[in-house]
Amino acid sequence: MSNSTFEITSRRGFLAGSAAMLAAPAIAQSSDVNSQATTETERDVTEVVRRNISSFRTLDWQPYFDNTRNGAILVDIDSRAVHFWSEDQSEYKLYPSSVPLTQELTRRGRTQITKMVVGPSWRPTPSMLERNPEWPKFIGPGPDNPLGTHAMHLSWTYYRIHGTHDTRKIGRRSSNGCIGLYNEHVAELFSKAKVGTQVLLI
Repeated sequence: MSNSTFEITSRRGFLAGSAAMLAAPAIAQSSDVNSQATTETERDVTEVVRRNISSFRTLDWQPYFDNTRNGAILVDIDSRAVHFWSEDQSEYKLYPSSVPLTQELTRRGRTQITKMVVGPSWRPTPSMLERNPEWPKFIGPGPDNPLGTHAMHLSWTYYRIHGTHDTRKIGRRSSNGCIGLYNEHVAELFSKAKVGTQVLLI
């Protein structure tokens, strides 16, 4: 694969937000599903440091997929990155992502995109409401929607790759199981993926 097909997309202010440390799995005690209580801050974000991107690295598709039919998406939970290869392997994209808050909320394995939605609505799952009974039962499309501008449903019930209006979540443990991307990144991935695109979470 030539270097011309590779693109790393990143964002300044990767560690913007509150310096408060949160104890998982107490995800939130706020009626706002986008409150700071839904994001785990893992270090003092007021400290000025040089960002370490050593784990944010390019990968080849061959160790993870037999082929790239319909395109292939690899979600690396540990490095908090989403990799995409087009079916003809002419395009490779790498995006920073949010990942689930706890191991209990994390699912790994093979799935695929089953539905794609622009301007998604959001409903908390029964387990989310059990943990956070004060959360609203429904949020329509818009700036308060935790799914951002685009959502790609996976074959696993309730699991999605989606955008977020809350940019402090990217690169952190901050979700209830889904994988989040910056809105501009999920829009780009949405334009390249399709129903049937392979997805592997490792």
